[in-house]
This record gives sequence, structure tokens and C-alpha cells, in this order.
Amino acid sequence: MIDKVKNKGLALAVLATAQFMVILDATIVNVALPAIQKSLGFTSDAQLQWIITAYALVFGGFLLLGGRLADLFGRRKMFLAGIAFFALASLAGGFAASPEQLIIFRALQGLGGALLAPAALSLVLTIFREGPERNKALGIWSMVAGGGGAVGLLLGGVLTQYADWRWVFFINVPIAVAVIVAAMKYVPRSLPQAKQRVDYAGAVTITGSLMSLVYALAQVPEKGWTSLETVGMLILSAALLAVFIAIESRIKHPLVKLGVFARRNVSGGVLIQVLMPAALFGMFFYLSIYMQQILQYTPVQTGLADVPFTLVLIVVAGVLSRKIAKLNPKVILVIAPLVVAAGLLYFARIPLHANYVIDILPGIVLMAIGMAMSFVTTTMVTTNGASHEESGLISGLLNSGQQIGGAIGLAVLSVVSTSVIKNDMVALHGNVAALPAAMVHGFQQGFLVAALFALGASVIALVVIRYRKPTKTDIANIAETEAESLAAVPGV
Repeated sequence: MIDKVKNKGLALAVLATAQFMVILDATIVNVALPAIQKSLGFTSDAQLQWIITAYALVFGGFLLLGGRLADLFGRRKMFLAGIAFFALASLAGGFAASPEQLIIFRALQGLGGALLAPAALSLVLTIFREGPERNKALGIWSMVAGGGGAVGLLLGGVLTQYADWRWVFFINVPIAVAVIVAAMKYVPRSLPQAKQRVDYAGAVTITGSLMSLVYALAQVPEKGWTSLETVGMLILSAALLAVFIAIESRIKHPLVKLGVFARRNVSGGVLIQVLMPAALFGMFFYLSIYMQQILQYTPVQTGLADVPFTLVLIVVAGVLSRKIAKLNPKVILVIAPLVVAAGLLYFARIPLHANYVIDILPGIVLMAIGMAMSFVTTTMVTTNGASHEESGLISGLLNSGQQIGGAIGLAVLSVVSTSVIKNDMVALHGNVAALPAAMVHGFQQGFLVAALFALGASVIALVVIRYRKPTKTDIANIAETEAESLAAVPGV
């Protein structure tokens, strides 16, 4: 139940701008990574990756809780709280004076995003009537979100090169202020649902488990697998995961209804959405460092070099959305990760001195095509035949899975690349002149491991996913399900 809407178009513009800001922030930071590393003194790529990981883990870990809070306490109220929190965390991030401070503020940004993103989409779904009106609104929503990815890449380069990397955070503040002022006028208030117990414990334990796992992986290059700190954090991660499962199986209103995983297509689809971003996050992270530190690209050139990914993804996803009802989704889900793996294997041969058109662009295009095919099809397959309530939960799981998978994948790739670079430098007796070649070798091995993630997704699609012809209702709702699982991942 919501108040009367004064102007639906302006309400959509306000909500889409907020989503634009969240996705802009996911891409704008990637281009600035080398400048941030140099300015704040990040000691290694393993430490630097926490700028991406902290945001993604907290965003993914609290996303379902954010959606529940919006339903229980009012969507506009939670939307405004989320965007204000996001802006304050962004402002603090811009003033960060150490790596530890920036990582903490990035995590807080993720929490703000987890509060505002589901509330914003829920408001769109309640403001616009089901049918053509809602589908048109969601089409605009998805287009604006995709534009956020492309603009973020370019804007990140421009701000880093001509102003300062800190402006990739400061830029969020005026946008957020404008959105808050406009939302107070144009976005309607919604009545909260009847009070239910909020599963804070579930959100905290699953996020704590994932952060402990990633922290343990981050320690491996320096301290090894058998160190007390690594083993201790792995045990803590497993213990928190067990507690989460116990809470969700006993609580009356769980954050995640575990029974939904009994469906093959849901469990298989979520696993695919974990593995595919695990490959994707690493690509953007290492390409940004490779192009700026090895190829000596400027931040603007780096941003421009990544833009084809977003453009190709938008085009392929748009075409496939219109054709998917006539295709076998299982076949697409088997092939799509193979296309991504081909792109990553292409990157695994990056040379010390590269030509963009020959050595980089083909891999970017292959990755974009495969990710678009996987994103659209996984959303359709996992929500196929589900009720509206279940569809919202499943879409939330897909979105959370993307963030969490990307964070864990990046941590694993960081372990691989850092270990390779360290071993190469030891073998060469620490010769500084050999560092660029060692870094490229480390990136190559990281891309090979990323390709294994994609191959794993293809195997899961082949073995687990079952083909079911979509109903007319499923086809009519594809715009909604795509928007619900639209992730704030690099380039999307």
C-alpha cells in the first residue's frame, strides 16, 4: 500500500538514478585501483583486492536483509536511509588516510547499497501496474543500470587522471543529496507490513562466515595454508556457516528458506551465479592493473578500453531477452560459460607488450557475450514456475550469489597470482627489472584459474539444470525477474 503518486515518470527517474549510483560505484573504483594503491600504500594486490571484496561481500551478505527491512519498515524510509548511509560512507572513503580505513568505508558503502537497492526496486514494482506499464519501467531501469556501468568506467578514468582518485567517492555525495531531495517530493511513502521478527542473526552469521573465508584466503600468500591464522579463520568460517544453517532451519521468518534449494534449477542456478562472477571480478581487477602498470595506459585510456564489455553485454542481453522463449535454456547455460572460459584463456596469453585490438579486445568481447547469455538465461531458469514471493527470494539469492561469488573468486585469484609473482621474484633473486614479467605471469595464471570457474559453471548446467519450457506468465515476467537480479558487478 503506497501513497498516491504525483508523477510516475519523475518517481522512476529518482529511483533509477539511485540504482545508477550504486552500479556506477562498482565500476568507477576499478579504474582508480592503481592510483589508490600508490597513494595509500597498499602493499600488495592481495591487500588491494579488499577494496572490491569488502564492498561486494557486505552488499551481497545483507541484500536479502535489506529487502526484508524495506517490506517491514517502509520502502521509502529504507530507501532514504540507505542512500544517506551510502553517501556518508562515500564521503568518508574519499577522506581515507590508510588502506584499513578505505576498506572499512567500502564495506559500509556495501551496507548502504544493500539497504537502498532492494527498496528502490520494490518501489518501482509497486508504483507501476503489472503488465506493459511495469515492463516498460523495468526496461528503462535496466537501461539506466547498464549505463551506470559504462559511465563508471569512463568517469573513473577522467576523475582519477584529471582530478584525484578521491573524487570517485566524493562524486556520490552530490548525487545522493539530489536523490534524497527529489525522493521526498516524488517518491511515495509505503505502509510497512505487519511486524515480524527480523533475521539479523542470519545476515550477520552468513556475512561473517564469508568474510572469514576470504580473509583466510588473503593470508595464504604471506602465511601459507597451515598457519594458525589461516586455519583459525577457516574454522571460524565453517562454524559461522553451521550457525547460519541452524538459524535458518529453526526460525519462523528466516532470511533464506532453505527448502527452496531442493529444486534442482534453483540450486544449480545459484551455483552458476556464484561461479560466473568469480571469473568476472578477477578480469576487471587484473586488467586494470595490467593496462596501467604494465602497458602504461592512462586511467582514461583504461576506462575506454573496458567500455566495449558493457556495450556488448547490453546488446546481447537485449536480443536474448526477446528470443529466449524460443530457445532451450539448458543448452545456452552449458555454452555461455564456455564462451567466458574462451575469453579468459585468451587473456591467459597476454604479453608483456600488448596491442589492444589483438591482445585484449577479443577477450573482452567473448567475456561480454558469455556473461550476457548466462545472466539472462539463469534468471529465467531459476525463477521459472515460481510464485511471486518465491521469485523475489530467488532473484535476491541470485544477486547475493553474484556479489559473494565475485568476492570469493577474486580472493582465490589473488592467492594464485601473488604466489606466482612471489615465486618468480625469488627465483630471479629479487631483480626489480624482472617484476613486470613476473606480474604478467601471475596475471596469466590467475586468468587460467578464472577459466576453471567458468568451466565448473558449464558442468553444473549440464548435470544439474533441467529444461522446462517457460509458461506465458514466465515470459511476461522476464523483465521483472531480470531487474530483480540485476547485480552491481563491474561492467554490468
